[in-house]
Amino acid sequence: MSWQWRNFPSGSFVTIVMSLPTTTDVVLVDTIQLKANIGADCWGRPREQPISITVHLHLKPSFLDISGQSDNVVDSVHYGHLTKAISALSESFADIRVLVHEVTEKAFALAGENVDAVRVVIGLPKQILLANDFEVEVITPRGKDSLQQAAKVSVKDLIMPVLIGVNPPERLAKQKVITNITFYEKSGMYQVDYPVIIKQISEEIEQTAYLTLEKFVLHIVRSSCLASDAIEAVTTRSQKPSALSFAHSSGVEITRYRDAFR
Repeated sequence: MSWQWRNFPSGSFVTIVMSLPTTTDVVLVDTIQLKANIGADCWGRPREQPISITVHLHLKPSFLDISGQSDNVVDSVHYGHLTKAISALSESFADIRVLVHEVTEKAFALAGENVDAVRVVIGLPKQILLANDFEVEVITPRGKDSLQQAAKVSVKDLIMPVLIGVNPPERLAKQKVITNITFYEKSGMYQVDYPVIIKQISEEIEQTAYLTLEKFVLHIVRSSCLASDAIEAVTTRSQKPSALSFAHSSGVEITRYRDAFR
C-alpha cells in the first residue's frame, strides 16, 4: 500500500488516503539523450541544447502476461526499436510540444493496438538559468492528439538567494532557497513562455524579504498561477538547506488552483 495526496478541484480541502496500487502493464525507455534545436536556450539563443526523453507505454491490461510466461521478447513491445526511432528524429523542432507530439506518434506507431496511452517526459536541463532541469510531461490516450492534452511542466531545483527567516543572523544576509515549481496546464493551451515567467518571479523575489517560507512559497504560487490563462494550478515546494543543523532542509509545499487568486 502507498500514501497518496488527493487535491480536490474546489481547493476547499486536501486529505491523505492510503490506497492499493492498480494493476498496470508498462514498457518504458528511460532518459534517451539527444541534442537538438528546440528554440531558445537559457541565454535566449536558438541553438542545439541537450534533451532527455523518457517514454512510458501504458499497455492493455495483462498484455505482458504473454511475454512474461513465454520469456520471448517478440511477445512484448520492442523498446530497442522505439529507442532507435526516437533517436533518429529531426535535429530541429518548433518547440517542445512539437517534440512531444512526434515522440508520441512514434510510440503509438511502433506499439500498435497494444497501447492504451503514451506518457512522454521531455527534459531540458539548459532551459532555465539557475534551475537543475525543466520538464514537460504529457499523457496521450489512444485516438487523441497530444497537442490538445494538458501538460505538467516542472522547474526543478531552482536556486534563489533570499532574505528570509526570523532569526537575527537571517536578517543580515541572503541564504540559498531551493524551489521546485510544477505548473498544470489546461487542455489545448500550451503557448506559455516559462523562462520569462521564472525570470519575472526571480526579479520579484530579489526586491522582497520574508520572515517565513510560507509567505515566500505562497508568493510564488500566486505569481505562477496568474502568469498565464493557460495555467490551471501550481504546486510549489521550497526548502532552506541552511535552516537546520542536523537535517537536510526545512521546507513548505503549497498547491493552489488559479481560481483561488481571482
